[in-house]
Amino acid sequence: MTNQINFRTRMALFAERIGQTKSFVSVTGVIQFVLDVLAWSAAAALALILRAYLQDERNISEAVQNILYRVLPIVAVVQAVTGYIVGIYRRRWRYGSFDEVKGLILSAFITTSLLLTIRFTDRSVDAFPRSAIIAGGILGLFFTGSSRYTWRLIREQLRRPSEQTAKKILIYGAGEGGIQIVNTMLRNPNSIYLPVGFLDDNTSTHRLRISGVPVLGGRDSIQKAALRTGATTLLIAIPSAESNIVSEIAQTARDAKLDVKILPAVQTLNERPVDASDIRDLTDEDLLGRRRVTINLDEISEYLVNRRVLVTGAGGSIGSELCRQLVRFNPAEIIMLDRDESALHEVQLSIYGRALLDTPQTVLADLRDASAINAVFESRKPQVVFHAAALKHLPLLERYPHEAYQTNVLGTLTLLKASQRSGVEVFVNISTDKAANPISVLGYSKRIAERLTAEFAFNSGPGKYISVRFGNVLGSRGSVLMSFRDQIAKGGPVTVTHRGVTRYFMTISEAVQLVIQAGAIGSTGEVLVLDMGKPVNIYEVAEQLVRNSGKPIKIEVVGLRVGEKVHEELFGESEIDERPRHPLISHVAVKPIDQSSLNSEPTDSRELMIKLLQEQ
Repeated sequence: MTNQINFRTRMALFAERIGQTKSFVSVTGVIQFVLDVLAWSAAAALALILRAYLQDERNISEAVQNILYRVLPIVAVVQAVTGYIVGIYRRRWRYGSFDEVKGLILSAFITTSLLLTIRFTDRSVDAFPRSAIIAGGILGLFFTGSSRYTWRLIREQLRRPSEQTAKKILIYGAGEGGIQIVNTMLRNPNSIYLPVGFLDDNTSTHRLRISGVPVLGGRDSIQKAALRTGATTLLIAIPSAESNIVSEIAQTARDAKLDVKILPAVQTLNERPVDASDIRDLTDEDLLGRRRVTINLDEISEYLVNRRVLVTGAGGSIGSELCRQLVRFNPAEIIMLDRDESALHEVQLSIYGRALLDTPQTVLADLRDASAINAVFESRKPQVVFHAAALKHLPLLERYPHEAYQTNVLGTLTLLKASQRSGVEVFVNISTDKAANPISVLGYSKRIAERLTAEFAFNSGPGKYISVRFGNVLGSRGSVLMSFRDQIAKGGPVTVTHRGVTRYFMTISEAVQLVIQAGAIGSTGEVLVLDMGKPVNIYEVAEQLVRNSGKPIKIEVVGLRVGEKVHEELFGESEIDERPRHPLISHVAVKPIDQSSLNSEPTDSRELMIKLLQEQ
């Protein structure tokens, strides 16, 4: 078996070297020329034989031989010159590629035309017949193309991964993503996967063969395809698939005892083709919050390219992803501000591959320190601000409402004042669905922050001040998914507050892309509400995670905590869902709040926030 694998590998490497040789007089060029001369010789001989047969000549062999002896040297010289000029023998195209076909057609046309021209000057009795020249040209193109196609098939067969070293895998999705990943696997003899079948719900693809791999049916054929092919893994290769589709396919695959892999969502692949390195394990985020998000790069680039951009809370889940995505738009400078030095280290490392924390990119400061924030704005002059810093854990803030007030309200006010003084062009306040019809300290503080942002929108000149509101982010620190995972890892029980409680979910990547888009399309003073899809039942999420873990873990209902709702809301009572600019972003008006009514040291922060929201 080892000898067989080594032989295949050596042959594949040999084929690759032949296909990539680029020297002026290369072995490849000589081989191509010899094969082409043989092809054209065979074409000329066949054309003459067909003509002699159709004209019912008695001595076909003699008639053909007399002409061929005179013509073949001319054909060889003409083809050599033509092929060199066109570029066939100068390695302008990869040998056996479809791009080379255009060169072959042009070469065949020129060669045939030259032979016809030479024929008109040849008045001898045994001159090459004109009809045979035209037929020979067609046959010559066919034979030279066939030799290359045969070589292509041999090379691809040699480069296929071996069944002895690769796992057999079924590919769900016969679209562009699936075809790309299959071709990538088939062209790598060291691939750990060998594709043995496609599956697709599009019935028009059934019974087709794509790159030699058969389409074996749709979703209901997963188990049958696994038994037929001996596959042990199923890859969901539909980058645009939403979470409900992924969940259904994954469950069917698990019922068929298949390991499930997936390609990332399309927004992470929209700048490059898919590759085998993109294949990864299925995550809970794929099953809950996977959705295709389309953004307008021109609108975004207009306000980000060559701008100085400041991100507060840069070390947090939202802030760090904001920084990673903002870098793509080539800002003049990105300023990452946080009070957590370890978080700043992590985000700098994730973006730049090094994190010595000795560059101006990272700023260690607290929103509560007005003098530090003012110094940053005076020295760095940011033009765009994304305000993601906040205290966000609802139960903890219920116990310490003064902390929520100091950071989420007064800290935001400090940032807004600094932005106003330095002439910030765009200010984006990151809010939460808890701010819609708030009943918790977190909701009160974030609703006031929205209204403060609106206050500055109408009193800060030409700058744009907006808020962006959305719900739970999958994978963020302290999110319900992370809590469930930790409880499962410890053996349970998994605790759920209420059997009917629902929450909105969105992946960090989706949320941040829409936040950046909102900064481009929002009008000053607005709150932009992100479409979170359908709300998800948390008890069902817990059941699914326990089921996926394969552990016998109990789920306990512990009751709603103070400030929690059974069903979260994205819109307040008087807010209307209108989407004039983007299908996933709603624009709602928000009433400003007078900043002078805020108290820097209230005796009861909770009561003050409730009073402010009721009175204004």
